[in-house]
Amino acid sequence: MLTYLVRRLLWMVPVLFTVALITFVLMHAAPGGPWDRDLSARQVDAATQRVLNAHYGLDKPLWQQFVAYTIGDMKEGKFVCGAICGNLGPSYRARGRTVQGILFEPPKEKSFWYSRFGYSIRLGGLAMTFAVIIGVLTGIAAALNQNSWVDYLSLFLASVGTSIPSFVMAIFLIIIFASGLHLISVIPKSWDDGRAWILPAVVLGFGTLAFTARMTRASMLEVMRQDYIRTARSKGLHERVVVLRHMLRNSLIPVITLLGPALVNMVTAAFIIETMFGFPGMGRYLVLAIQQRDYSMIMGTTLVFVFLISIA
Repeated sequence: MLTYLVRRLLWMVPVLFTVALITFVLMHAAPGGPWDRDLSARQVDAATQRVLNAHYGLDKPLWQQFVAYTIGDMKEGKFVCGAICGNLGPSYRARGRTVQGILFEPPKEKSFWYSRFGYSIRLGGLAMTFAVIIGVLTGIAAALNQNSWVDYLSLFLASVGTSIPSFVMAIFLIIIFASGLHLISVIPKSWDDGRAWILPAVVLGFGTLAFTARMTRASMLEVMRQDYIRTARSKGLHERVVVLRHMLRNSLIPVITLLGPALVNMVTAAFIIETMFGFPGMGRYLVLAIQQRDYSMIMGTTLVFVFLISIA
């Protein structure tokens, strides 16, 4: 087990380095820069841009900028370690703040879960819990009622969840529950209200729910044909005992092994979902950083997401 963990950690190093290089090249290949437009919509003059470029090291050759960010650089006679030491650099837009502070530090008198990272983790955990519980129950119901209306309905919902993109699903649900029925607000006044989390979590987890339901159904049908299931029933065991103790336990093994890739898909969908609902998580802030050409913020947030995907 220890050997596997060491190999996994070592494998992450070239992955993070490659992603950092690709992200860095794409950032600088895109038109514009971090000083093209100030947050207050005032144009930054050329003299100020030269001062800012010198302060943040943006006047150096691109290869030196990349090495300084990933490995480190000499500043004021001292070596400042880069991303390999967890230093994700300063934000070019939020002056005086670091990328770590923006992503991981909560507001005053709030817990860690109120940071941008904490918000994203809570939303992802809620979406995954919803997807696994409802998906497994739907798959079990479909398998136990094969070729019935319950089975056909679950297959229809699974097909809808796997074929419709999450942003299209979000639009439909917003039209129905926010604009039509007025049950919830699209962008709530406060995310402390638990009802505000329902729609983003459902949209984010619906694809995983559909995937889980289909996998659970297929696995349950395969297990139901095994000899030990017929033996358990012939011994007079109650059907509930057969399902919970023998069928479900063995049928969930392939489902659990595939939740890692499902979590990756959920992470990638979080960018769009958080932006559409105005959710104060990392995905929305990454989109904002891309719009503002905040290079270090883009690099840091991307590396955090890739790290989470790698350990998933």
